[in-house]
Amino acid sequence: MTFLKTLSTSLLALACLGLAASTPSDAAPRKPAKGSKARKAAPKKPAIDYSGEFVNFGQWKEVQQFMGDMEQKHGVPLAEMERLFLELRYIDSAVQLVKPAPPGKPKNWQAYRARFIEPRRIHAGVEFWHANRDTLARAEALYGVPADVIVGIIGVETIYGRDMGKFRVLDVLATLAFAYPLAPNRDARMAFFRSELEASIVSARQTGLDPLTLTGSFAGAVGMPQFMPGNIYRLGVDFDGDGKVDLRNSAADAIGSVANFLIAHGWKRDDPAPLAYPAAVSPERAWEKYTDHGLDAKFRADELLAAGVTTNAPLAPDKLYGLVDLQNGAEPTEYWIGSNNFFSITKYNRSYFYAMSVVELGRAVKLSMEETL
Repeated sequence: MTFLKTLSTSLLALACLGLAASTPSDAAPRKPAKGSKARKAAPKKPAIDYSGEFVNFGQWKEVQQFMGDMEQKHGVPLAEMERLFLELRYIDSAVQLVKPAPPGKPKNWQAYRARFIEPRRIHAGVEFWHANRDTLARAEALYGVPADVIVGIIGVETIYGRDMGKFRVLDVLATLAFAYPLAPNRDARMAFFRSELEASIVSARQTGLDPLTLTGSFAGAVGMPQFMPGNIYRLGVDFDGDGKVDLRNSAADAIGSVANFLIAHGWKRDDPAPLAYPAAVSPERAWEKYTDHGLDAKFRADELLAAGVTTNAPLAPDKLYGLVDLQNGAEPTEYWIGSNNFFSITKYNRSYFYAMSVVELGRAVKLSMEETL
């Protein structure tokens, strides 16, 4: 019950605050100048459907089982659950967005990087850092997570709260809980989203809130740092001391929660070394056995060196590292050596690309901050 009460407080804060000139029609179209080629209009991306479509979730066998479990475990009347599921919508956009990239499409780190390490996001990061300088310093002192890492994560996730998602959380959670696309890990992902749906419904009910007022990402994440509802309880921090965890409207709570998340996922405050070192690899390719070993630092510096991986900076012999490969499509792959704390960032989003974009955005914002002082 403590879990649900704490999560309810967090979701209550989220729910309460919810979330070119044209040619005149009678003007003659301009003709292209002689010798010039008419440009083809770029194809428009299809608009994202946030509202979805009605399906009778209540007729699905798995949903009926879920509703029965809700009544048995939490005392939620079956009739109440049936009414709620009649209001929920199937969000095909969420299904499409969680699908993996088509097979054969090469990964491209530089294209991914360009989406996040760009002037608008850097400028917003500088503003966020200035506005929350004292809070970032307090989080760094308490948790040992540098301000630039926290700033990097919040910037990559939502551009400092400017894009926190427009989907109804219960819609996407129900869709992904019962209609997750075919994938090797489908059962595990559906179980995860069902647990998040359960927590959201029960907590909203206990606080007397309409659960349909919760908004977030296509996966049900909420707030500036995009925490899933369950993580709000487990790792959310009331860093501004107002008695509730509010990740949508409190930058302080977002900052403290991000730092707490990293600590819970292996961040070591006593490791001041760089998060990642640019590396070169030998043509003999003995180093290949150190790639694709998951999201943990597992190897000693001397092991990597003996396999032909070198850096310009010395690596501590008593620390563990991992070899990070950032593929660039048809261009050469970039190689880095990641520290333990680099791999802690990958627990936020299980991707080398993500972790490196956090590192580089935080570094770019910090550099821009120093230039303005």
